[in-house]
Amino acid sequence: MTLMRIVVLGAAVALAAPLAAQAQTYRCTAKDGKRYYSSTIPRQCIGRPVEQLNAQGTVVRRIDPEGDEKARQEKSALLAKQKAQEAANLEEDRRNRALLATYTSEHDIEDARKRALADNQRAVRDVESKISAARQRRAGYEKELAFYKGDNKPPTKLTEDMQNVDVEIQANQDLLDVKKKEIAQINARYNEDRKRYLELTRRK
Repeated sequence: MTLMRIVVLGAAVALAAPLAAQAQTYRCTAKDGKRYYSSTIPRQCIGRPVEQLNAQGTVVRRIDPEGDEKARQEKSALLAKQKAQEAANLEEDRRNRALLATYTSEHDIEDARKRALADNQRAVRDVESKISAARQRRAGYEKELAFYKGDNKPPTKLTEDMQNVDVEIQANQDLLDVKKKEIAQINARYNEDRKRYLELTRRK
């Protein structure tokens, strides 16, 4: 063998060595239960766990699409939970600062409660007054209707007035029920404000 051939052969071997070292194979078990091998990820392996083998047949990497997607979803859910908690903390801090800016003492809270309850009572009396007035009008309509009997039909306007006053009475009765329920809501709100105020001021 000539010197030139030896040099060329040595160069070829030197080039082939790293290429052989870089050779890789992909392996997976498909849905049909069979194992597939290829220099690229086999079509049957798409969406399945895949193992990447080096030239010596050693697993150097595992690709798990389902596992990767599950990890991505878990990370996304964790980030969403953290953001929600941060938003809740910011909102709580805002409410606390607003509370301390509104009240300077427990006495202020009780004064605010009294004003809110007084406003509610005025609203209740106003609605009760409207219901009373509507019932009086209805009683007058009933007296008028008493004159119409048998074939003597009452005027259309009188019938409409009776229907309208019934609707008015019912609407105001519904509003009255709401206003009376607000009493418990007002007390609950100021009880909560008082509790939070005491907690915040005791921390200082």
